[in-house]
Amino acid sequence: MRIIAGDYKGRRLQSPPDYSIRPTTDKVKEALFSILTEKIWGSRVLDLFSGTGNLGIEALSRGAELCVFADSSRESLRLIRENIAHCKAEKGARVEAGDFRKVLGNQTEQFDIILLDPPYNKDLLGDCFRLIAENDLLSEDGVIVAEHRREEKLEDEICGFQKEKERRYGIVMLSIYVKG
Repeated sequence: MRIIAGDYKGRRLQSPPDYSIRPTTDKVKEALFSILTEKIWGSRVLDLFSGTGNLGIEALSRGAELCVFADSSRESLRLIRENIAHCKAEKGARVEAGDFRKVLGNQTEQFDIILLDPPYNKDLLGDCFRLIAENDLLSEDGVIVAEHRREEKLEDEICGFQKEKERRYGIVMLSIYVKG
């Protein structure tokens, strides 16, 4: 797992020793950031279910102003902090520990990009969208990117957010939502 482009290009990130954390593959990450290219510079990013911090660090590397990394796993939080330090990305990074419901409820600012990559087959995306809407966390021109298994079909409209595009990469789907 490596940073693909930007200030930290080529830096290798620490990975989990087992399969308890499922990092986004380089292929999917490259496709995702190709979709988000015009939105990254100067953006405020929320990387929920951060895992290793892979996506959020890539966003910072490409010019995001801020990334809030959030996860409930101690192992994930350790890896996120190590990877941020390894890339010297502390300036734009904020790490928050806790369940996604608590993290979403505690945010006091809006985000331009919200990355959702929850554990597969846990049916957590609906709650995420609901809490993002209830707490008004997405900026007016912002996007929500949900990574999920291709078997998990997401509705065209969820909690007032409209699906703008959907892309398949093997067993992984990226669904992009905007305010409706």
